Amino acid sequence: MSEVRYTDQHEWIRIADGIGTVGISKYAAEQLGDVVYVELPAPGRKLNSGGEAAVVESVKAASEVYAPAAGEVTENNPALEGEPATVNADPEGAGWFFRLKLSAPGDLTKLMTKDQYTEFLKGL
Repeated sequence: MSEVRYTDQHEWIRIADGIGTVGISKYAAEQLGDVVYVELPAPGRKLNSGGEAAVVESVKAASEVYAPAAGEVTENNPALEGEPATVNADPEGAGWFFRLKLSAPGDLTKLMTKDQYTEFLKGL
């Protein structure tokens, strides 16, 4: 069973066996519009919780993607290089950005559950 948590910057992280898969939420993808380019972190890169991890560019704007937890990048999603629109088509599935081996699993307790995130969106 995997657990999904959300940040107030609209990133999500799905945890399975100590590895977190990270992407942006459906809400963020809708706000960005058509994604045309994604810059992903290289495997081996160490990220701090809340630190810049990736860049996503759309027809409307460019935006940073922040690491929801600290850890080391184990892989990124090479499919996004050729098909960045996958982020719009399936933001919380095939449109994931990178995977992270968590160095501080306690970071996750600061993030929102799906229900908390849904409530958070109602206030925007």
